[in-house]
Amino acid sequence: MPDWLSFGRNKGEAAPDAALWNKCPKCGEVLYRRDLAANLFVCTKCEHHFRMTARDRIAMIVDGDFEEIAADVLPSDPLGWVDKKPYPAKLAADAEKAVLSEAVVCGYTRIGGFDVALGVMDFHFRGGTMGSVVGERLTRLFEGARERRMPCIVFTASGGARMEEGMLALMQMAKTTAAVTRLLDERNLFVAVLTDPTTGGVSASFAFEADVIVAESRAMIGFAGRRVIEQTIRQKLPDQFQTAEFLLEKGHIDMVVDRHDLKATLVRILQCASSGAARRRRSSTSAHAGAGSAS
Repeated sequence: MPDWLSFGRNKGEAAPDAALWNKCPKCGEVLYRRDLAANLFVCTKCEHHFRMTARDRIAMIVDGDFEEIAADVLPSDPLGWVDKKPYPAKLAADAEKAVLSEAVVCGYTRIGGFDVALGVMDFHFRGGTMGSVVGERLTRLFEGARERRMPCIVFTASGGARMEEGMLALMQMAKTTAAVTRLLDERNLFVAVLTDPTTGGVSASFAFEADVIVAESRAMIGFAGRRVIEQTIRQKLPDQFQTAEFLLEKGHIDMVVDRHDLKATLVRILQCASSGAARRRRSSTSAHAGAGSAS
C-alpha cells in the first residue's frame, strides 16, 4: 500500500469509531470489520453499501500512488460562529474522528492506467458539507485537470452547504460550477460518482454538471430532505424516492453501479473517452492535411 494511504489507514484504525464489529443499519447483521473492509464495506447479507472514508475510497479505486493537492488549504472561522460549541471546536473534533483536515481529499493518481484528477468527499467530516475550503480544493482540482488536460473524477458525499460559514459556503456552489464549466469548455472529461448521501448545495451544483453521472447502488440523492418535501407538498412520497435507482428511472443519472464493479466501470468510461479523443485528433489532423494539399 502506498505510504500516503497506509499513513491515513493506520491512523484511522486508532480512531474511536473504528470498532472491531459493525452492525448493518439495514438488516441488523453484525459484521466483523475486517471482513466488511475486505468486501469493500458492503454488507455480506443484504448488500447494503456502508459509507466509506475518503482514504478507504481512494485505496479502493486507484492503481497505486496518490499525489494530494491543496492539503495546505485549511478551514478557519470567518463568521465567529458559536452555538452549543464553537466552530473551531467542531472542526477539531471532526479532524480527530475522521483523520482528515477537511471534508474532501483531492489529488492526482492513475486509475486503470489512466492519469486522472481525483476528488473524494468524506461524510465523516462535518457531514461532508461544502464550506470555503471544500470549494477551494475542488476548484483547484478542476483547474489542475484543465491545465493538465486530464479526466477528472469526483466522488460526492455531502449534506449540502456548511451553515457555520453562511453565505461564504453558498458561494462555493457558483465557484465550483464555474470551474467545471471551464473544464468542460476545453473538452475534458468530468465524471461524478454520487454516493450516499449526495444532497443540498453539492447536488445543486457541480455534482450534476458532469459528462457522466454514476451513482452507487441505493445511494440517497436529492436536494431537500424527504420529510421537508412531504411537509411542504402535503403528500406521501414513493418509497424509492431520492434513491439512485429512482433517479435512474427518471433519467437524472446515467447509471447505477454496485461498489464491486465501480473501478471497472470507471476504467471503461476512461477508455471510451480516450478512444473518442484519439479519433478527434486523427480527424483534425486529416482535415489539416487535406487543406494543405488543396492549397
